[in-house]
Amino acid sequence: MACRITELVLDCTDPEALAGFWCEVLGWRVLGRDDDGSVEIGLPDQHPTLLFQPVDEPKVRKLRLHVDVSPTDRDQAAELERLEALGARRVDIGQGEVSWHVLADPEGNEFCLLSRRVAG
Repeated sequence: MACRITELVLDCTDPEALAGFWCEVLGWRVLGRDDDGSVEIGLPDQHPTLLFQPVDEPKVRKLRLHVDVSPTDRDQAAELERLEALGARRVDIGQGEVSWHVLADPEGNEFCLLSRRVAG
């Protein structure tokens, strides 16, 4: 039998705030909090989840692994507007002219908003 990805862990300086942002982006909810300040979000009984783990140092360079998201109930332009209202900002990482938008969450972690719509 092979392994399965059960959670993705993201180091951050404010786990509560970042978990709140990503809950709004994904329509997920907080599943648990640890004594160390970590916050796990996701959908009950589904994997993977996202675990926001507190660290003292801020992010200093582009992530080597990032999340791609796709709109479920609106077009890309409307979803971009919603994500920016939540606190995402557009970033240029040298992507040039592409069909997706590269964004950063409130702590500067890059993610991409794809153009295709997927089922919710």
